[in-house]
Amino acid sequence: MAVLACRSVWHGRRVLFRASGRLTGRRAERIASARLGLRASRRRYRHPLRVARADLILGLVRAAGQHDDAALKRTVEALIAEEREKQHHILADRLEDALRQGGNGKSNGFAHLADLEPGPGVEVLTPRRTLSSLVLPHPTRVACDELVEEQERVEMLRAHGLEPRHRILLTGPPGNGKTSLAEAVAEALYLPLVRIRYEAVIGSFLGETGARLAKVFEFARTRRCVLFLDEFDAIAKERGDEHETGEIKRVVSSLLLFVDDVPSHVILIAASNHPELLDRAVHRRFELHLDLPMPSHAERAAYFESFLSTLDKKSGYTPRRLADATEMASFSQLHDLTLDIRRRQILHPEQDLRHLIEQRVRRLMQDIS
Repeated sequence: MAVLACRSVWHGRRVLFRASGRLTGRRAERIASARLGLRASRRRYRHPLRVARADLILGLVRAAGQHDDAALKRTVEALIAEEREKQHHILADRLEDALRQGGNGKSNGFAHLADLEPGPGVEVLTPRRTLSSLVLPHPTRVACDELVEEQERVEMLRAHGLEPRHRILLTGPPGNGKTSLAEAVAEALYLPLVRIRYEAVIGSFLGETGARLAKVFEFARTRRCVLFLDEFDAIAKERGDEHETGEIKRVVSSLLLFVDDVPSHVILIAASNHPELLDRAVHRRFELHLDLPMPSHAERAAYFESFLSTLDKKSGYTPRRLADATEMASFSQLHDLTLDIRRRQILHPEQDLRHLIEQRVRRLMQDIS
C-alpha cells in the first residue's frame, strides 16, 4: 500500500491518506486533495452564517410541541428572513409557501406569495446615509449604537431568552433628521429600507385601509428590513377624538395589533412631527422613544465644520460664526443651504466664496423670519 503525506492548510498537521499500490502518485494526490476539500466543505457548512441558527430551530421545535401557532409563525418568519438574507430565495419561497398553506394544502389566511411583492403602497430603498454622517444629540447616538449592537449580536441575547429592541418612535420638529436617521440605521445593519406610501394605502372605502396595511406588514415580516412609517400621526391618531370617523378608529386598532406582532428581525421605525396627536396606546408599543429637536449652536457648528472642510477655497468664515448666523434653522435648511453654496461654486468658480456664503445665509434667515 502506498502512503501519501499531505499537510492540512487549516491546522498545519500532517494527514496520512492510504491509497492502493496500483494508484499513481498523481492520482493519489487528487484523492487526497478531494478529501481535504470535503473536510473544508464540512467546515464551511458548520459556519453559523451558512446554516439556520440553532436558537430558531429550537424555538420551532418548542412551538410545535406546545401547539403554539403564534410562536410557530414568528419562528418560521424569522427563518425565512434568515434565508433571504443569505440569498437562499428558493428555500425562503418554499418556507413561505408552506407557512401560507399550513402544511395541509389549505389556505390559512395568509396572502399569496404574489401579493407579498412590493405593492403600490410599499417603496423599497437602498440606504446611503450613514450614522457617522449625522449630527445627533448624544443620548440619541448612544441609543442607536446600542440598537445596532443588539441586532448584530442577537444570538447571544436569544441564548439568554431575550430579543433585541426593534421598535423606535422618533419625534421632533420637521426637518431635523427623522427620515435620515431611519435610513442610517438601515445602512448600519446592511438592510433595505421599506417605506410606506400613505397615498396608496389610505382608502375611502370601509376596511380598505386596514387590508392594505395588513399586506404591507405581511411583506415586511418575512424579510430582515427596516420598516419606516413616516408621518405616523396620519394613521395612528387618538381614538378618543370626537372629530375622527369610526373608520380611522378601526384603522388605529388594527395598526396597534400589527405593531405588536412585528417580529424582532424587522426594525420598525415610526416618525411624527406631532406626537401629541398620537393615540395614547401607541407610545407603550415602542421600546425606544428618541427626540430629534432643532439643532443646538454646538450641533450647527459641528455641521458647518464638516461642510467647510470639503471646500477647496478659504471661506473667510469659522464654523462658530456660521452657527451664530443660522439660529433657528433646522438641519434640513442647513443641508439645503450647503448644497446651494456648492452648486453656485461649481457653476461659477470665479465668484468670491465669502460673498456667496454671506448672500445665501442672509437669504435663508429672511425665509425663516
